[in-house]
Amino acid sequence: MFRATKDVVLPTTITGSLPRPSWYTEQLGHRSFMDAMVNNRFREQYVDTVSVYLHEQEVAGLDIATDGDAHFDSDVGGQSWTNYPTRHMGGFDRGNPQPIRAGQGGLGFPPGHILHDYLEARVMPGIVGPVTRGDLQYTAMWKTAQRLTRKPVKFGTIGPELVAFAVPDKHYKNIRDRILAISDALNAELNDLADAGCQAIQFEEPQIHLLAIRNIVDAVINPAFSVDVFNNTVKGLRAKTEVWCHTCWGNPSQQRMFAHVQSYKSALELLNKVDADVITFESVSAGGADLEAIGKTITDKKIAIGVIDHHVLQVERPEEIADHIRRALKFIPPERLAISSDCGMGREGMSRRHAFYKIVALVQGTNIVRRELGLPVAECLATDQRYSLVLPAQK
Repeated sequence: MFRATKDVVLPTTITGSLPRPSWYTEQLGHRSFMDAMVNNRFREQYVDTVSVYLHEQEVAGLDIATDGDAHFDSDVGGQSWTNYPTRHMGGFDRGNPQPIRAGQGGLGFPPGHILHDYLEARVMPGIVGPVTRGDLQYTAMWKTAQRLTRKPVKFGTIGPELVAFAVPDKHYKNIRDRILAISDALNAELNDLADAGCQAIQFEEPQIHLLAIRNIVDAVINPAFSVDVFNNTVKGLRAKTEVWCHTCWGNPSQQRMFAHVQSYKSALELLNKVDADVITFESVSAGGADLEAIGKTITDKKIAIGVIDHHVLQVERPEEIADHIRRALKFIPPERLAISSDCGMGREGMSRRHAFYKIVALVQGTNIVRRELGLPVAECLATDQRYSLVLPAQK
């Protein structure tokens, strides 16, 4: 059900995470969010951080905001995205996390590669009992952000597969049962989030495209099963909220995880089957290579293309972004096109200032195309010459 993007042509947003402010020194750790919010120091830093994130997105002129994934800790390579569920869901041995040996999960980065640090930082609790939603408390986090802005706040979560791949398991008989148990628990959590009024919920990184590109033919771990996992995890949501399916090719420490640019083409027919309203695609970091295939295959959902590259510090020029949008419009009608970032901008890979001006450029570039199409433009306060410290005010 379209809510966040309803009646908005070329809506703008970002994928999720934003760099942490230097003064945000508190960590959530194993505490539940509600328990941490009792502590006045954590509460002040957390709420101030979310307020800054939302304010900067409003100043830039985004249509749909995020809370910047402010509940994640400061860590190596963005591991909190993966280990937050394991530290807060029931059924995990939270007090005894273990390093995951290289080779598990299909990742292979040797010593001397920046992502070897990422492998060494994969210290995860194992499953020792039935997995439950525990104290994920997504609804409380979303409410904390939504009451600070009138813009819809999109809330995202990692999907069950990557969590299941990353943890030791002493309870479930096989990986299929483990994945579905995590999926069921996330589904209960996300339905409560939707019931609370969240207008956009984002399932991040189903394994459909990653398994398809690797031509995985395992009887359980395969692209078709990944579609089933996605649909089970979001079951019941589309009657209550807008569901986003975020796909990318990995983003630890703002690094590429593949030696070569990957293509979505082998996964597009399967992605058509996910129970989502919007599907996001990395696009600008691949030079827009799959735009035609995406537009011709994904025909009954909205498509969000990334127009800012999370891998690089170079801030895109608005004219470059406008050109990328024009290319997409050759294959995707404007009423079904959304504008986003390729992936999140992380917590250690770039500065807040870089992230902010990338978002400003995203809105500026979209406004160029909106004007060309005769559409309303977004107010971008950051570009208002009247408030420059070095330029004279325009009359």
